[in-house]
Formats: sequence, structure tokens, C-alpha cells
Amino acid sequence: MAMSTGGNSGGPMSEINVTPLVDVMLVLLIIFMITAPLMSHKVQVVLPIANPHKEDHEPIEPIDLAVKQDGSLFLSDSPVSETELKSQFAIAASKSPQPELQIRADKDTPYKVVRQILGDAKDQGMVHVGFITTGKD
Repeated sequence: MAMSTGGNSGGPMSEINVTPLVDVMLVLLIIFMITAPLMSHKVQVVLPIANPHKEDHEPIEPIDLAVKQDGSLFLSDSPVSETELKSQFAIAASKSPQPELQIRADKDTPYKVVRQILGDAKDQGMVHVGFITTGKD
């Protein structure tokens, strides 16, 4: 009995057929070659560089309003009446960008006084309002 040394002996194939893999890769290569020029834009524009840490303008000085326990008002440490305060609110509200109103009210100031100031600021167009407090009691 002679054993055949070549050909198919009926056992499992030990070689991988790479022809289908090569066919798929060639098709993908052709697709990428066709679509790559379409991804570039025809109109060239110089785009700005985004830098979130760069400030184009100088910081705006906030409006400092102190309210004493008796309801007296101090704008930037100067006594001011309620009508003068309203006119200052109107001037500040017209600025662009608008400065922030920072209210420092005494802890024993009645809430209705602070509420009245907030209402006046809102009526004049102020949108940025903050309260200054201390970290400890």
C-alpha cells in the first residue's frame, strides 16, 4: 500500500484562505479613496483659535451696596438715598456687560428692606445680583 504524500487526505485544513479577506480590504480601500476628497471643504476659512483662559476685556468692577441695620444705604462706602440708588441701578443696567450688584446687608437688617432693594434693582434692569456673607458666624 502506497501512501499518497500530496493532496487531500481527508483531514482538517490547516491553511487559512485569505482571498476573501483581501477582497474585503480592497473594497474598503476603494471606498476610502473615493470618500476622502469629499470630507475636505471647498471653501477655506481661517478659523479662530479657542482659548478659554484668555480674557478680551478687563474685569468689570462690581457695584458694592452696604445696608445697615436701620436701613441706611451706602453705595461704595458713600451714603446714598433710595432715589439716587435707583438712578445708579438704571445707569449700571444700561452698561454692557452689566456689572454685578453685591449686597452686604447687616445680619439684623429687616428682610423687607433687602426685598425692596432687590425689587428696585430688578425694576431698573439689573440681572446680576449677589450677596456678600462671612464664612463664620
